[in-house]
Amino acid sequence: MTTTEALSTHSAHPTQLTARLDTRLSRWLWLVKWLLAIPHYLVLLFLWLAFVVVSVVAFFAILFTGRYPRPLFDFVVGVLRWNWRVAYYAYGALGTDRYPPFSLSDSPDYPAHLDVAYPERLSRGLVLVKWWLLAIPHFLVLYLIGGGIHVIWSTGGLLGLLAFFAGVALLFTGRYPRGIFDLVMGLNRWAMRVAAYTALLTDEYPPFRLDLGGSEPVRPVL
Repeated sequence: MTTTEALSTHSAHPTQLTARLDTRLSRWLWLVKWLLAIPHYLVLLFLWLAFVVVSVVAFFAILFTGRYPRPLFDFVVGVLRWNWRVAYYAYGALGTDRYPPFSLSDSPDYPAHLDVAYPERLSRGLVLVKWWLLAIPHFLVLYLIGGGIHVIWSTGGLLGLLAFFAGVALLFTGRYPRGIFDLVMGLNRWAMRVAAYTALLTDEYPPFRLDLGGSEPVRPVL
């Protein structure tokens, strides 16, 4: 099927979060990933500070021009992408033992990926309310079922509990339960869609649903 044919039959969400579960995961490495990931935590601390500053600048750019400056957009997506790779390696999923790259760019050979389609135009009115008021229902639901929208060093709620159960299963069986992986991915995907929406990267309101599994679902175009 060609790219044109694929686009004519399917419509993808602008925020694409995918991952591939490693077939061979260490039984014990997950116990020390908090230590191994410390260099990433330190870098991400400064990246998130820059993320806030860049988002404020982007807010005013969208408010006055209706456009998200592409260099700022790429940086913000890069921070979210870096955060997702570290979360997938560490306690947001424990889905791989491959150490995450220190990069804002996509790494094609890494098992976890995030991309957000660049919008040519954004609503100048929505930018005033979508990052707080319109997202409140999602904040409440994600807080209850998944520990909220979080950075990689504060994973909690159901998501953190599921990752812990996966780690215990690895420790005793050497296998990551597929059902847990699918649910972990669904929770992370939901949270990342809300993160992209509140970061002003898209005007498409996040759906209230768990899209389970490592691949993004496809939707037929009517």
